[in-house]
This record gives sequence, C-alpha cells and structure tokens, in this order.
Amino acid sequence: MEKVDYKKQLKHLYLPSKKQVTTVDVPSMYYLMVDGKGEPGSEQYQQAIEALYSVAYTIKFMIKKGATAIDYGVLPLEGLWWADDMDDFINDNKLVIEAIRQVKQKKSLAAIDLVRYESFSEGQCAQILHVGPFSEEGPTVAKVHDYIESAGFTLSGKHHEIYLSDIRRAAPENWKTVIRQPYST
Repeated sequence: MEKVDYKKQLKHLYLPSKKQVTTVDVPSMYYLMVDGKGEPGSEQYQQAIEALYSVAYTIKFMIKKGATAIDYGVLPLEGLWWADDMDDFINDNKLVIEAIRQVKQKKSLAAIDLVRYESFSEGQCAQILHVGPFSEEGPTVAKVHDYIESAGFTLSGKHHEIYLSDIRRAAPENWKTVIRQPYST
C-alpha cells in the first residue's frame, strides 16, 4: 500500500518559520468546506468540525480500501476568518458525495448538509507559525500585517489559520497555528 505524506510534500504551506514572516504562493486546491458565523467554541462551529472530520476520514478509509489503496494523513483543519475591520482580530466529486452519504447513514450530524467540496485559490500570502493559545495570536497577526504593509502591499482576502495541533490533546501553550494572510500588490 502506497503511503503519502501531504504535509511533507507541501511543507512550504504547512510548516512555516515561527521566527520570521515568509511569503508563499498558495495554489488552487480542493477543500471540504462549511461556511458559518461565530466563535470557534460555539455549538455551530463544533457541529461543522464534526461533519468535516467525519467526511474527511470516511474518504480516507474509502481510498485506503479502494483499488488505488493509498494511505495518507488527513491534512489539518483550516479556518478562514474575517471582520469588518481586519485589525480586530466546485466541483461535485463522486467520492465526496458517497462519503457524505455514508456519514449520513451512520451519524445524525446537524451540519452534514453544509459540507461541500470546492476549489479555493488564495495566491500570494504572508505567513508565520504561532505557538501558543489562540487568545495570544494578536501580536503574531500584527507581525504579518506589518510585514505586508511595510512591503507596500495591501491586505486582501480572509485571515487564514491552519491548526496543526489537536487542541483536545495538547496544552494551549504548545498549540501550533499557521497564521496566513493574502495580500495584493
């Protein structure tokens, strides 16, 4: 069985420096998505996470058991966030459709009908690794914004976070989050 490590293959996207802001050109990629509102601790957020992971792991095991027999790690959860003031802070796929159908048969998930599979293009971004609790991200986000503005660029798109740690198992001071911000010239 072939084993694929996408985090290693896409290291430039998922393992940035924690010392300095770097730039990256994020290509179009496909994601399982749910749109929502509110804080990460809200019930709606928790329901969306449960639906996304249920579909993602169902797809993983369908592929692992299928004719191609590929084993891979599910990539980390990512969130796109926005606010009125940034200082505050498809394509149908038969496999996805089948995974959603299987999850619906096994579980009654409030957010399952919100899951979709689409391409997302981000383009030029600045990013850095934040280590610590989400409540302490402010200075790290400011560092990214300052980097973009000092280079003469403009913030564009949504604030993007990639959660590398399982917050259920790691202490908050050890949480690793990629802080990414698209920009335009």
